[in-house]
Amino acid sequence: MVYSSLVDLVKISPFKNKRNHVIDTITIHCMAGNLTIERCGSLFGTSSASSNYGVGTDGRRACYVPEEYRSWCSSNAKNDHRAVTIEVANDGGASTGWHVSDKAMQSLIELLADICKRNGIKKLVWSTNKADRVNHRNRCNMTVHRDYANKACPGDYLYGKMQYIADEVNKRLGSGFDWSPVFDATYYATRYPDLRSAGITTPAQLLNHFVSNGMNERRQACDSFNVEVYRNRYPDLQKAFGDDWVAYYKHFCTNGKAEGRTAI
Repeated sequence: MVYSSLVDLVKISPFKNKRNHVIDTITIHCMAGNLTIERCGSLFGTSSASSNYGVGTDGRRACYVPEEYRSWCSSNAKNDHRAVTIEVANDGGASTGWHVSDKAMQSLIELLADICKRNGIKKLVWSTNKADRVNHRNRCNMTVHRDYANKACPGDYLYGKMQYIADEVNKRLGSGFDWSPVFDATYYATRYPDLRSAGITTPAQLLNHFVSNGMNERRQACDSFNVEVYRNRYPDLQKAFGDDWVAYYKHFCTNGKAEGRTAI
């Protein structure tokens, strides 16, 4: 079974089928209630419905359908065959647009980043245009239940947060940029114990810190690249980038490594 290591509960639903499409889409749903992940899992055992994952108001996460299977979630088999589906609990009712807690939101974002990273989704792209979503136009790879059924799901609160969710996930993915030549999560966590003390422990959290802070702090994130060595070794790069530290990391990823430049 394939599922995120971030989950707190595995409760497999019988309502699933083998996929006939690679995973390239994310579909976020709301539970329309403040269900625990246990309660949601129990319902998916009897109600002829399911999702790949669930997120509770407390931030805990569950897997109900392993990723190699399609869930019965979106009222559209074609979408479910290509999408990872996530149900999110609501700490507010219909009058709030089915609000979700901050803990649930952050937990959802971390889960999505992990799903995208493992499935080769380099960037989440949202569109407010339904036709873009259902036809995957302009690289759009986020859909919602209301695209396929006369439902409010995922509620107005989450629907209005879709671009924010995409942006936050993309930060953790390095905005779709491949940082692997200069970043290794295990190395980064081991070299900098202050990150663990700050609660930054998962690969997605570590990459997000590296992209948001680490490069500007000139941190070394793998055993084969030291940004200060790289800057000092190549006068042409100093002339081009000055004190723009991020540019040195990026140059090594896109050009420097292929050119045989070294940074250790």
